Amino acid sequence: MIEKILSKKEFNDWLKELRKSFEMIGPKTQGEQIDFAPLAGDSAPELSFQNSRLSPKGFVQPASEKMFQFTVNPEDPEAHILKEILQETSSRLVVGIRPCDARAFNLVQLNFVNPDIQDPWWRQGRERLTLMGLGCSNPCSTCFCTSVGGGPFDGSGLDLLMFDLDQDYLIQACSENGEALLKAGPGKTSTEEDQKKAAQLKTKAEESIAAQVSTDHLKDQPLLGLFNAPFWDEVQFACINCGTCTYLCPTCWCFDIQDEVHGLEGIRMRNWDSCMYPLFTLHGSGHNPRGEKVQRVRQRFMHKLKYYVDKYENGVACVGCGRCVQFCPVNIDIRRVCQLMNDYKAN
Repeated sequence: MIEKILSKKEFNDWLKELRKSFEMIGPKTQGEQIDFAPLAGDSAPELSFQNSRLSPKGFVQPASEKMFQFTVNPEDPEAHILKEILQETSSRLVVGIRPCDARAFNLVQLNFVNPDIQDPWWRQGRERLTLMGLGCSNPCSTCFCTSVGGGPFDGSGLDLLMFDLDQDYLIQACSENGEALLKAGPGKTSTEEDQKKAAQLKTKAEESIAAQVSTDHLKDQPLLGLFNAPFWDEVQFACINCGTCTYLCPTCWCFDIQDEVHGLEGIRMRNWDSCMYPLFTLHGSGHNPRGEKVQRVRQRFMHKLKYYVDKYENGVACVGCGRCVQFCPVNIDIRRVCQLMNDYKAN
């Protein structure tokens, strides 16, 4: 794969050129936070940030997504027949996505696109995206990506990876798509000195991540032993089931499907939902298999750190972005819970 050096002016000019082929998505100030949003006109992405509040997962699986439309008009011969709502197909370029959020798409894809399941909405949303990642020169104190198979300059989920070298960007191609874009773009081939600076930046960022979380014993832990472990009562005690952790998490994909009817016209929608909510598992019969808070808290961590591990043998379903640690209103820390699970010894 190739890599180039671009001055920041060359980079901004390149983005203007890429707008002719892509809808541009990038980090943008939204109120008091940075989030990813469409960049209208010539507005540039705000690349001086640690991480966004929300991951860009909503550009593949929107918080609310219209799937079908129908009519309930009794005089219409096609009443109650679902008709698919055509989705947008234009290509999107996500600029400045962090490596952890890009890697999350690879983990989530196993749930939506695999030999047994082909979710056309998720697949089409993912296929629209080209990911130009920005390496984390200054990881947050809550980050632990290096403990879960990633890193602040991990290019495994990206098409292009940017290293901020003050006056310039060193940009590496991480996929065939990224290589084609980079070859056609401006800049010059990186020198050995450029590569040395990038390597030093990567090493410094990795060494700044203080949190070290062990996951090596999770696969071998007895499933029922972890399920019945006594520490769940302590873990769940402070939880208020607000769902903040699941909405912020780039690898949470839970959803509900609802019909909304206005007058004689209706829409079937897919909306984000959360396993932390009491109604999430409520059956039509009235039975709820996870009616207690401790059952819901246990489900969240068991799914990410045990069920996913056992099913896919692909590591944990967590990329170590640290958002749930940073924003949990009662300071529940997934790093501590993971360590409890990894080190647990059943009697």
